Amino acid sequence: MTREEEKNLISRILAGETELYSLLVKAHQTGVYNLALRMLKNEQDALDASQEAFFRAWQALGSFRGDSKFSVWLYRLTSNVCLDMLRKAGRLQTSSLTGEDGQDLSLPDSRGDPHRTLEQAELRRAVRDGVDALPAEFRQALVLRDINGLSYEEIAQVTGLEPGTVKSRIFRARRRLAAYLQADGNFFGPDASYSTTERGGGSHERL
Repeated sequence: MTREEEKNLISRILAGETELYSLLVKAHQTGVYNLALRMLKNEQDALDASQEAFFRAWQALGSFRGDSKFSVWLYRLTSNVCLDMLRKAGRLQTSSLTGEDGQDLSLPDSRGDPHRTLEQAELRRAVRDGVDALPAEFRQALVLRDINGLSYEEIAQVTGLEPGTVKSRIFRARRRLAAYLQADGNFFGPDASYSTTERGGGSHERL
């Protein structure tokens, strides 16, 4: 669904065709759930957060001005729901940030090599565990970038941070993840870290 198609759909929903809201839910439910799951680390909590995010989006749909993509607006609602849940549960970890910057990091591509299937599966498990071990703010930025595929500017809109701070947060998250993988025995080179974006594919997979 293009941005223009979404704007037209939202206009129709606001004009009274409320049953069309299910199309917006269907289009974005996977991205919302994946973000919630990685932030909350619990499937039921992620389902609850997803439902709450879509409910809030429904209530506030008239305030969506279309200045950004609908997904960016929706991910901001989802992030706020997740952060609220973490605060209430006393599980919100924070970490100080600096102005460091870095490049995107990538997993080795093992497509077409069946002998590396088990190794790749183990590495993805380690990556999932490493992401889960990050402070919530780092997980949020990393998932928005590498799973949901947002740009630094779009992540800044979601989080309310400056783009430079977003880059710093993602860079530090990746450094922590690389350290986790090294300690776990899954570090794959001095310049390596990870991304779930396959080379040439342009798709974003669930961690």
